[in-house]
Amino acid sequence: MDYAHLPSINASLNTASALLLTLGYVFIRLRWIAAHRTAMTAAFLTSTLFLISYITYHYVHGATRFQGEGWIRTLYFTVLISHTVLAVVIVPLILNTLWQAVRGRFDRHKRLARITLPLWLYVSVTGVTVYWMLYRL
Repeated sequence: MDYAHLPSINASLNTASALLLTLGYVFIRLRWIAAHRTAMTAAFLTSTLFLISYITYHYVHGATRFQGEGWIRTLYFTVLISHTVLAVVIVPLILNTLWQAVRGRFDRHKRLARITLPLWLYVSVTGVTVYWMLYRL
């Protein structure tokens, strides 16, 4: 089986997640609760599919080395390191934020979401950035 297409699928899933997160934010600001719930659930599912695909690809393929040199290499590793650290941190934050909403503890959900949303967006956007720097430059 050829897994070469997975990095572009992963970037697409991260892009979709970022768009869904943004929509979810807009919907909650408009107090469209059902639309917010739908968008955030879709963002969670999209991110989960991304994680499964990402792990599958790296299990089979291993790491891909960045070929750039000079300042772009420094920029790449700065983005990659911040992305990787926050990708680990964001998983329990997402799960806890979601759990608070499911339990109807919206005061806690809101407090957590103010931290979770910008970090989750950052991880999604920098995931796409890393993809473009690694595979498209």
